Amino acid sequence: MSGQGNGRPTLEEVAALAGVGRGTVSRAINGSPGVSGQARDAVARAVAELGYVPNQAARALAGSRTDAVALVIPETEARLFAEPYFLDLIRGVSAELARADKQLLLTLVRTEQERQRFEQYLAARRVDGVLLASVHGDDPLPDRIRELGLPVVMNGRRSEAEPVAYVDSDNIGAGRAAVAHLVGRGRGTIATIGGPPDMYVARARLGGYFAGLAEGGLTPDPALVATGDFTEEGGRLAMRELLARCPALDAVFAASDVMAAGALGALREAGRRVPEDVALVGVDDSAVARLMDPPLTSVRQPIEEMGRTMTRLLLEKIAEVSAAGSAASEEPRRILATELIVRDSS
Repeated sequence: MSGQGNGRPTLEEVAALAGVGRGTVSRAINGSPGVSGQARDAVARAVAELGYVPNQAARALAGSRTDAVALVIPETEARLFAEPYFLDLIRGVSAELARADKQLLLTLVRTEQERQRFEQYLAARRVDGVLLASVHGDDPLPDRIRELGLPVVMNGRRSEAEPVAYVDSDNIGAGRAAVAHLVGRGRGTIATIGGPPDMYVARARLGGYFAGLAEGGLTPDPALVATGDFTEEGGRLAMRELLARCPALDAVFAASDVMAAGALGALREAGRRVPEDVALVGVDDSAVARLMDPPLTSVRQPIEEMGRTMTRLLLEKIAEVSAAGSAASEEPRRILATELIVRDSS
């Protein structure tokens, strides 16, 4: 037995002998769900053959687990409860944690002072891992959590080269599908209301918009691009700006349903009918989309499933730390498919 220079077998050697991944070994050793009987038997045989025993540091860490996970949302209470996205995400996270018999700590981090206080809370090992949502490009918190040695998984990502584990939806595909639909409806002057440019999700949806224009044979026009902040008022203001710049526009792709609701209000103020004069498409396929008049065509992203998936990934990382004393070096990444849901607004 080679071990790591001390003759003791390692978790990686158990995985190699069993013919499974390190995460599977961790879950099997900790009795976590999601491991097939065949894989569990293979791990048991490998453990017995090698004489593998988790090291004392890992055992101590496992013994001090809090069975609590923090979900961090850097938004105000008003935004949290007004935005269906966050409520669906919380529903998915809490359902998966309940299955694993873990507690959910919901934390809003809105200021630098609150971020520092939360970091102190994490340093005291009050939770076993952290889920992050709505992260902006310059947010240092994901890296700081990793430096503290805590497992972390993000909802979305800060950039294309995100080093931290994340679960995202196909945001580029969302923009492309929306524009392709509008082109197919015969619209030729298609505007967009994007989200904050410091958020990767906004940049990706804008990139999908431009890709959709190119594929539809349309020339991009800077006058047809406005920026909102994923709020209804932001969508309203951006729509007014677009109408002032380009009164002849005949379609709008809004990067969220909530901004589309604001855009609809501004279009009505200007005497524009939806969809007769201006077709409108959003993203999320939230309750907002279904309750609008007319009901909103929207690109559905599986928000609740994203919450479930990121929670499962985090629980796997927590199990790895318990078994081996540290998480695996490879950070998991998942991108879930989106789907265009056509309604009367287009």
